[in-house]
Amino acid sequence: MDQPHAQRKSAECAVSDLDWVPEGIDTTVPSIARTYDYLLGGAHNLAVDRAMAEKVVAALPGTRDLVRLNRAFLRRAVTHLVEQGVRQFLDIGSGIPTVGNVHEVARGLDPRCRVVYVDKDPVAVAHSGLLLAGDPNSTAVQADLREPDDLLARPEVTGLLDFDEPVALLLLLVVHFMTPEDDPVGLLARYRDRLVPGSYLVVSHATADGRPGTMRRAAEQVRESRSRDNLVYRTHEEVTGLFAGYELVEPGVVGCALWRPSGAGDVANRAEDNTQVWVGVGRKPVGGG
Repeated sequence: MDQPHAQRKSAECAVSDLDWVPEGIDTTVPSIARTYDYLLGGAHNLAVDRAMAEKVVAALPGTRDLVRLNRAFLRRAVTHLVEQGVRQFLDIGSGIPTVGNVHEVARGLDPRCRVVYVDKDPVAVAHSGLLLAGDPNSTAVQADLREPDDLLARPEVTGLLDFDEPVALLLLLVVHFMTPEDDPVGLLARYRDRLVPGSYLVVSHATADGRPGTMRRAAEQVRESRSRDNLVYRTHEEVTGLFAGYELVEPGVVGCALWRPSGAGDVANRAEDNTQVWVGVGRKPVGGG
């Protein structure tokens, strides 16, 4: 099935039944989590989400490739971490779990892996809870990245993850929704200070280092669609700064497709799409912080 047809089928499924939408949700306001689900070909999205997605795609034709590349990076990063002995994952800004998410990748390598998904979107968390029902090693919680004390104290988090052991903190395509006033470097330092040496930070972050005009038009489409989230692009230097206190794993902070690609599917046909999102993996040093 070609991708446009697949997207149309996704839309048809999504509008057929809204029982999965929690009571009280404003279905006139688009959600980043549901929009991402639509771009990946999922069925848990609304008309407003699809409309915002199509506007972004019109401004940035490679958008679907970018989300695909990000998902491929997630797979490679999680695989690397499991190979390094990590068995605990805290995925903040996780969205709606789809095929190839963290628990599927990690537990395909070691069934003992434990995963906590966190998102501020109640729809994403509600659907995650349905998908993870009966799974003792994975859970989902509604919380905000900007409130680490609250997030890290949630019983869903403390009941599944042991912070006396290494934890992988995953922040994929979420930090670029933090404004400068949120102080992302300082905020991530608060998470880092709660992690023991040997823990990891994984980040993917959209940038306007390349095609700045195109990227800014895409960000404008998000704002004009009444989304409660606004994209804040950061430079390579700024994204590298998010890893303060960590040792970067080779090859450092690079374009999404350039972090240890394992096959043709990890790379986009348009060269510029391969570096439109900066990614990196950092390890908290053992014997120092």
